[in-house]
Amino acid sequence: MSVRVRRVYEPPEPDDGLRVLVDRLWPRGISKEEAHLDEWPKALTPSDDLRRWYHHGGPYDEFRHRYEEELTAPEAAGALGTLRELVSRGPVTLLTAGRDPEHSQASVLRDLLAS
Repeated sequence: MSVRVRRVYEPPEPDDGLRVLVDRLWPRGISKEEAHLDEWPKALTPSDDLRRWYHHGGPYDEFRHRYEEELTAPEAAGALGTLRELVSRGPVTLLTAGRDPEHSQASVLRDLLAS
C-alpha cells in the first residue's frame, strides 16, 4: 500500500498513481487540467467550520482530533472506505493546496489509511 501526500501545485509524477484532492475548496490559480485529478471526494474534506478554525490558528493536534471525529460521520466514513479500496488497488497521492501538507487533512488521511 502506497499513499503519498503532495501539494496540488507540484507537477504530477509517474509514481503518483491515483491523484485525489482532499481540500473542500478548489485550489487557487490552478486549472482542472493542470491538477490532473482522478478523484475529489468532498465528503472526506474537513467541514467549513473546522477548516476556518484551523486556518485561524487552531493547533494541529486538536485539528487532527476533530477531523478524525468528523470522519466517523456516515457519509465521510463511506468515502473513507471507498478510498481504502482504491489504496488497496495501487498507489494513491493525496493532494492539498496547503503550504504545509504534513500538517493538513492529507497527512491525517494518510496516517488513517496506513493503520
